[in-house]
Amino acid sequence: MSLILGIESSCDETAVALVRDGYEVVGSAVATQIAKHACHGGVVPELAAREHLIALDYVLEEALKSAGCGLDEVNGIAVTQGPGLIPALLVGINYAKGLAINLRRPITGVNHFIAHIYGAFLNNGKGVLEDKNSYPILALVVSGGHTSLLLITEDGSARHLGCTIDDAAGEALDKASKLLGLGYPGGPAVQKAAAGGDPARFHFPRPLTGSAGKALAAEHKFDFSFSGIKTALLYQVEKLQEEYGTLPPDLLSDVAASFQQAVVDVLVKKTMSAVKEFAPKTVVAAGGVACNALLREQLAAAMPKKINLRLAEPKFCTDNAAMVAGLGYHYYKRRIFSELDFDAFARLPAITEVVFV
Repeated sequence: MSLILGIESSCDETAVALVRDGYEVVGSAVATQIAKHACHGGVVPELAAREHLIALDYVLEEALKSAGCGLDEVNGIAVTQGPGLIPALLVGINYAKGLAINLRRPITGVNHFIAHIYGAFLNNGKGVLEDKNSYPILALVVSGGHTSLLLITEDGSARHLGCTIDDAAGEALDKASKLLGLGYPGGPAVQKAAAGGDPARFHFPRPLTGSAGKALAAEHKFDFSFSGIKTALLYQVEKLQEEYGTLPPDLLSDVAASFQQAVVDVLVKKTMSAVKEFAPKTVVAAGGVACNALLREQLAAAMPKKINLRLAEPKFCTDNAAMVAGLGYHYYKRRIFSELDFDAFARLPAITEVVFV
């Protein structure tokens, strides 16, 4: 048995977890910085880095305590290398390097995007990834930084089918929340405001879906766009404010519900279009926005029964270290380790393969 310690610090969550044999999460702890960044309406990289420095010792201690083990029992260390905020990433990476040197354990820098996909298999996914009948796997990764579709085949090859050409879905929800005065982070705030609202009261566009009657360019068949929805919301809110001043609660709820429905419609339609074309055996939804109840409900309703739909547990949708440690196990098993001089990267690189197949 192998116990991997994972560290995540790519944005505003400081997380440490211990995962046994790639799937069993035996200990996990997360310190959130939401309150620190809320007054800024978004994450400030330098502030995030400072908070990671403050929190890491405590979060490590809590993760070890919840696992009931000591650092001497750890076989290897995995840490988020990117994509993410460079100042924040460097704190986690350097902390992980220090542990690796002190414990004389191998270390691996892992891709945050791929770790999100792997998060859908934690705790109850053992055997699925090893089963060739689970492939191809279609992964929808949707968060504040990413909105992408990735296809993974049984030999471990992977390719991007499409991604956002402007805002990520989570970014659009954050901006919508700020525009509506709902607070930060935007996804949960918009979902809460939308509860009980009428999602059909206001019409917002569904960009790059062909819903406007225009033929969709082949190169954008699986791409996403959310800037147009956001702009339409701005104009709608300005129009309503001219009429009402401050939006009444029921009206605010209808606006939030209509906006949320537009975002979810785009995500579901693009995913199902890829399902139709590539016939995956498994579909994964992961990333922070995959916590959204409406998205989960409508993906489940649209998915053919013969397809294994894996929705990551909400605690493994948002940034966490269990997904990092779980993915790190597969690097450890293959003896793929990083040199101690590896650096952080901010942007998502081209993905051509995954190690967990």
